[in-house]
Amino acid sequence: MEKIAKDILPSTFGYEWTGTVFQEKLSQGKEGFIFGFAGVLVFLFLAALYESWSIPFAVALAVPLGIFGALAGIWMRDCPYDVCTQIGIVTLIGLAAKNAILIVEFAKLRREEGMNIGDAALEAAKLRLRPILMTSFAFLLGVAPLMFATGAGAASRRSLGTAVFSGMVAATMLAVFIVPVLFYVIDTFAERGKKPVVAAIEPSPWPAGTGD
Repeated sequence: MEKIAKDILPSTFGYEWTGTVFQEKLSQGKEGFIFGFAGVLVFLFLAALYESWSIPFAVALAVPLGIFGALAGIWMRDCPYDVCTQIGIVTLIGLAAKNAILIVEFAKLRREEGMNIGDAALEAAKLRLRPILMTSFAFLLGVAPLMFATGAGAASRRSLGTAVFSGMVAATMLAVFIVPVLFYVIDTFAERGKKPVVAAIEPSPWPAGTGD
């Protein structure tokens, strides 16, 4: 529209954007900062939750799975990459992290009980599979009507619904297999980086050969 107006309209004419398009113009080129800031917040909250700087990486690295699924769905349905799509991607950061948290949290508990890393990750993936599928399918069924919306404002609802639906499918299907592997790899490196603590032996106050 800007190009057509520049080529056709006389110089005495002007134009301005309003509504959603105006907001898109204001936020143009800033989505990288927004996505990065959302990812940093998720990581900091997870670091506080797990009291660890390494384990949250197993959750944070699962987030790109959802973003990849959202972009793939937008591309396949030929939806515009607009503000609604960006809102859906920001939402996916939390949703993808939620699925990974269900696995990592249980695996961490098993590790604290003394189970080795591989068995803890495998058991967490098995026991958390049903809760992940139940919550994800319930969410997907709720979002599905947005993908086929009609009437006023249908285009924005279809963009939002497609991004969230396809991203959640990818995050659910892939997280079950990838998150346990991420937990195993990251926790293994974290264990290797820890130095063994040697307890200091205090000298006995009694002379050798004496004592109680």
